[in-house]
Amino acid sequence: MSINVISLTHWSRLTSPRSWSKAMTPLLGLTVFLLLWHLLAGQVQTSLGTLPGPVQTGQQLMNLVQEHQRERDREQQFYQRQLDRNQALLAKNPEAEVRMRTFNGRPTFFDQIMTSLKTVAAGFLLATAIAIPAGIALGLNKTLHQAINPLVQLLKPVSPLAWLPLVTIVVSALYVSPDPLLSKSFLISLFTVTLCCLWPTLINTAVGVANLDQDLNNVSKMLRLGNLTHVRKIVLPSAIPMIFTGLRLSLGVAWMVLIAAEMLAQNPGLGKFVWDEFQNGSSDSMARIMVAVVVIGLIGYLLDRLMLGLQQRLSWDKNSNHR
Repeated sequence: MSINVISLTHWSRLTSPRSWSKAMTPLLGLTVFLLLWHLLAGQVQTSLGTLPGPVQTGQQLMNLVQEHQRERDREQQFYQRQLDRNQALLAKNPEAEVRMRTFNGRPTFFDQIMTSLKTVAAGFLLATAIAIPAGIALGLNKTLHQAINPLVQLLKPVSPLAWLPLVTIVVSALYVSPDPLLSKSFLISLFTVTLCCLWPTLINTAVGVANLDQDLNNVSKMLRLGNLTHVRKIVLPSAIPMIFTGLRLSLGVAWMVLIAAEMLAQNPGLGKFVWDEFQNGSSDSMARIMVAVVVIGLIGYLLDRLMLGLQQRLSWDKNSNHR
């Protein structure tokens, strides 16, 4: 009986006018945006034709999907030919030395997406690993904060365009190996992302820790908690909302910086895809760039929603930053 009551209550909430309004409003906004895009795109004439609208962009997305499928088929056939050849060699001579070569096909649009996601994840995790402990230290120690804060404020606004040449030179000079585990292009993008995105997390963590309720500090002193226990039991739970605010900002910065870094340094990823299409200048290039723009925005949105969901799951303040 209670289950039926809960189900009816849940159903009544879903069918209430307020729920419908909440669900339909974003769809209405999206529909208006697509309509305006369709109407205005045809009015913009360029050297490569009219600006692609949503229909042309959708068609080009399907072309990119088909290109990806064709490339995967080529990869499968490439490895199958090697397997057949090696089996034939082993059938003639069981002691024959067989080799498997790596497929070096052209990266597709979706390969570039995966490359960008791996790079941004690595750069963001490295920045988080640096920023949260550093932010806790700055928040707990006023003297350290006064000493380091001017440096943080000095480095925080530095553009990725300024960091990128320095990072490229340093990585090229220091990372010299005949058999490198990671490619230089990956490390350059990773360190550029890290340098640009660690500041929001560091600053928000420091502010969250510094604003710790004095009553909680008194409780910690009364219980005679050790330093690590104080941080783990008192500081971190209290500062989690501010830490996640910084993490969300850092992730957004990381994604934007990565695309710019890939574009300028010609490192593999979505940024390189956009730059290559710009240089290509074919009739389809604009629509392919438009697909990339939409996908970049969509991934940025999904990354933010992912971090927000994590925040709502881990933070005690369930109502903070719910938009």
